[in-house]
Amino acid sequence: MRAVVLSGGLTHDFPATTACLVELLSGQGIRAEVHTDVDAALRALPGAALLVVNALRWTMTGPGTPDRYRELAGTEGASPSQSARARLAAHLEAGGGVLGMHTASICFDDWPEWGRTLGAAWVWGRSHHPPIGPAVEVRPEGGHELVDGLDPFTVVDEVYGDLERAPGTVPLLTAAQPTRPDTHSRHPLLWAREHAGGRIVYDALGHHPPSYEVPEHREILRRAIHWTTHG
Repeated sequence: MRAVVLSGGLTHDFPATTACLVELLSGQGIRAEVHTDVDAALRALPGAALLVVNALRWTMTGPGTPDRYRELAGTEGASPSQSARARLAAHLEAGGGVLGMHTASICFDDWPEWGRTLGAAWVWGRSHHPPIGPAVEVRPEGGHELVDGLDPFTVVDEVYGDLERAPGTVPLLTAAQPTRPDTHSRHPLLWAREHAGGRIVYDALGHHPPSYEVPEHREILRRAIHWTTHG
């Protein structure tokens, strides 16, 4: 079984976190093919069981994008070609899975179907996260095989808030932001869904390698890999 992994982008140590994901995939007998070019990754999808997006690749020119990113758009901005986008549609139609990690919700801001597939999109000026740390309590929610039997756990990670979520997404993990600790402001950090013929999991955790070392988070990712590839 083969997985295509899109890695790379600004402000994160993607080589290190991608190595964590490759290890988890290998543990389930899945060979990871890592790409840093957006079109190359999507065009490699035929025959793959899973697309993993552990990257921060977007146009950097959309509404609300901070100037510090706009200045880099000419060299760092990215937008998948139409042929590459068609490969994702074909991948899902064939029953392929998608695992989006952390910044995947920021990717491909000019491609609405990506947000519909993942179940969420970052909205500049509304979506937010406080600086990483201190440790936050993450609480499993609802009944799904990704989180069944797991107790709340703590992790040092970025807690994304106020993403634009697709209707019907059911949170499987929630956490309060450290700067907003009241229990009425818990943010969804994980969900699993089916879309256009494929199975999709979005995990907003995974900013850095220590997040992947938390046993409960590793277990969730093992289950996510299995669920997305055995639909």
